Order: sequence, then structure tokens, then C-alpha cells
Amino acid sequence: MEKIRILLVDDDRQNSELLRKFLEVEGYEVTYAENGHAGWEMYVACRPDLLLLDINMPFINGFELARMIREKDRDVLIFFLTDRTEKADRLKGFNLKGNDYIPKPFYPEELIAKIKERFEHRPPSLSSRMTIGQTIFDKNLSTIEYAETVRHLSARLTEILAILAGHIGQTVARETILKTVWGNNSYANSLALNVQITYLRKMLAPDTTISIVSLKKRGYILEVNNG
Repeated sequence: MEKIRILLVDDDRQNSELLRKFLEVEGYEVTYAENGHAGWEMYVACRPDLLLLDINMPFINGFELARMIREKDRDVLIFFLTDRTEKADRLKGFNLKGNDYIPKPFYPEELIAKIKERFEHRPPSLSSRMTIGQTIFDKNLSTIEYAETVRHLSARLTEILAILAGHIGQTVARETILKTVWGNNSYANSLALNVQITYLRKMLAPDTTISIVSLKKRGYILEVNNG
């Protein structure tokens, strides 16, 4: 089984190294970054399954780093590990879509139990990086790459492409996309979906093996023709 990848971001190097060793003994693959700026670079480079974030760090604090990551990635788990225990801080952490907020000091065994519980009950998901036709789509980084040219997608384009890519050759109902991406199927959102599909077609156009077929009032099919 592939190891769970953890990115630990904390400016307390000594305690972080101890925690890192403890996690590695438990079988996790751990990468360490000593501040928020380095944490962002390591997140992009290693695409972890779980982030353990301190909050009070130089350059980019843990809250800001979480916000940056959530703009790109809805799926990665984020645990805040911090000595900031005020109610306002905890609420901010959860408002940033953090999955847990663990006050320092804590027992390493407590953290391990929380990690195991999360991954035991987490539903399987598509790999963040997949090939569609001759294009490489990275959901976490919101990019598509074709002929060594990388294009960046907006958050909504990324969500729409991820839905279509999970059902290649199958009809995906408009209502499914609208409720997943916008939350409801209002008329205004329906018009917005039309616009987003047009943008997505333009982004994918260099790869002629890919097409998005519209089914009037029904939905879309992402088709791939590799010849």
C-alpha cells in the first residue's frame, strides 16, 4: 500500500524533528518545512495527503498558508497544531476548511489516532494527476499540460474538468455539475456554466484528441479519441 504523505510546517525545528521521527516510525512519509513560505513550495512539490500546520510562523503564517492551499485543493487534509487556543482562532481554523485543530502540547499518540481515523474513513478519490488524451491534468495544482506548455485553470474550471474527467465517455448531467460547483441549479448559474464550458474548450483546444460534447438541456460528455 502506498504510504500516506504528510507535510509538517512548523518553525520549531527541534520539536518538529521529534514529531517527524515519531510519524515515520508509524509508517508515514514525512516532509518538513520550517516556515510558511517553504511550506507552500513543498506543498506544490510533493502534493501531500495531509498537512500539519503551525500558525505562528514567519513569512506566511499557518492561516494564510491554509487559505492559499484551499484555493487550489479541496481534498487535502489540514490539521492545525498550535498553542493558539482562543475560540476565535479555532473558529478561524475551521472557517478556512481545516479538518482538525489540535492544541499544543499534545501527545503524539493522540495525533496518530486522529490521522488513522481520518484515513480509515476517507472515501477513495481520483489521483490528483491524470492523463486525458495527450493532456496531463493536475487537479491539486489546477493545471493542464500539453506539448510541454502548462496552462493554469481557475478553481471552477478545475472542478468542472475533474467531474468530466471522472466520467470520460459518459454523460454528466448539467444539474450534477451545477450543484457540485455552484451549490444550486439557478438560471444565473446555468448561464455561468455555459460560459465556463466555452472557456474550458478553449483551454483544451490545442489537444485535438479531446472534445467536450454538449447534449442539449441534458449535460456534457468528455470524449477522448487517441486514434
